[in-house]
Amino acid sequence: MNNLNSTQSQNTGKILCISHVFPPKINPLTNRVKKLLEQFQKNWQVIALTSTENAFLNQETNVQIVKDVYPVRLINFLNKLKLKKFTDFFIWPDKAVFWVLPALLRGYQLIKEHKPDVIFVFMMPYSSSLIGISLKWLTGLPLVLSLDDSISCTDMHPSSPSRLHYYLDLCLEKLYVCQSDAIVYVSQFNLELAKNNQPHSQHSKFHLIRCGAEILDFTLPVEEITNEEIFEIVYTGGMNGWYWFNNPNEKISLIKKIYRFCMEIGVYKIAEIDYRTSSPVFIGKAVLQVISQNPNFKDKIKIKIYGNRSSESIVQQVLELHGLSNIVSVFAPFPHSEVVKLSRQADLLFITLPDRPDGSEGGRISCKTYEYLNTDRPILAAVPKGENWNYLLDKSGTWLVQPTDIETMSMVINSILTAKFSGNPLRYDRTNLQKELSYEYLAQDYLRIFAKVCKKISG
Repeated sequence: MNNLNSTQSQNTGKILCISHVFPPKINPLTNRVKKLLEQFQKNWQVIALTSTENAFLNQETNVQIVKDVYPVRLINFLNKLKLKKFTDFFIWPDKAVFWVLPALLRGYQLIKEHKPDVIFVFMMPYSSSLIGISLKWLTGLPLVLSLDDSISCTDMHPSSPSRLHYYLDLCLEKLYVCQSDAIVYVSQFNLELAKNNQPHSQHSKFHLIRCGAEILDFTLPVEEITNEEIFEIVYTGGMNGWYWFNNPNEKISLIKKIYRFCMEIGVYKIAEIDYRTSSPVFIGKAVLQVISQNPNFKDKIKIKIYGNRSSESIVQQVLELHGLSNIVSVFAPFPHSEVVKLSRQADLLFITLPDRPDGSEGGRISCKTYEYLNTDRPILAAVPKGENWNYLLDKSGTWLVQPTDIETMSMVINSILTAKFSGNPLRYDRTNLQKELSYEYLAQDYLRIFAKVCKKISG
């Protein structure tokens, strides 16, 4: 536990922040947690409750770690027995449900001890909402929930273990809207989707506060490492489409076919998602097309993926299957500062999201969208219609294409690399976006919400 700094007594109030994940873990949500809490501390004293081992923000933050009692060995044993369908059916809304009770008990103690003014919950996981709701019931404190991805977002949750689970998810969303004093979404599309399922009396609780980027990360001097002979396409973050590519030479046994059939029984499908596009395969084929049209570009175009968590053997298998081993390089996760540096040095920044073959729109928006917009580099966004597409539509230096549109991707790549090799690399002034994307600016919206809900309760 970290001791509280005495200077915090001058702050306007106290926040009990509940977040299952916490720095120093490396993922987009923990980066958002870190940046927002650091801003909150300018006005509020932060008490944090998390399951993350060795969690730490700074010396001024009282971080309480409550171990997650998720039965890892039992679940792994059941999964080895091919009973994942069984665990998916009975563990709801997510595996963090095992953290709810111990976190609730410790959270109640913290409230009695430190007397915070407001409870603030970062989600995902969705189980964390149950902790916040229960603490509100027990103490009467105002509750603010902040979602990363909505539980009703069909991009993130295109299917449920059963129709019952689907309705339970919708009921949970209604519950945490009803019981909270304010709820924050990062996607306008998902906000409207959830809002339309709520009575009009609840609509004033909804707030849109997007993810962002720290301006300082993108304004610090960085060495311009430019290889005039190489055109480098950079993607930062993980990809989950590797496992969805079928090897045509792989023979599937009858037993495996029966197993896959059984795994699909009872599953309630909400949307059709093509996860293959969350990979470098389609942009890789676009690069191959550029090279076939101009052989002089052979060995001069490279795609680099920073942040891979998938099996190295699967990655190599997919790259070899599609003839991309000499074009695509895949690296493990990097510290965020390094990711920023790499994105600022790229010739072209790439975003891709899973496709929606039925043509429907989705509410997911990639966190890297905001970070890319803090650079001056051209951006190629291979995303389906929906929130991410709509947000980038009017942004300078961005090209929007459908995730499987290899032809258009190759045209975009060709025009941008031609500009570089002719001595006029494309650069874009996006300083007008930096304020609205900064965490300092975004945190002010949260602080206004905290002030409002606290005033409402005290009034």
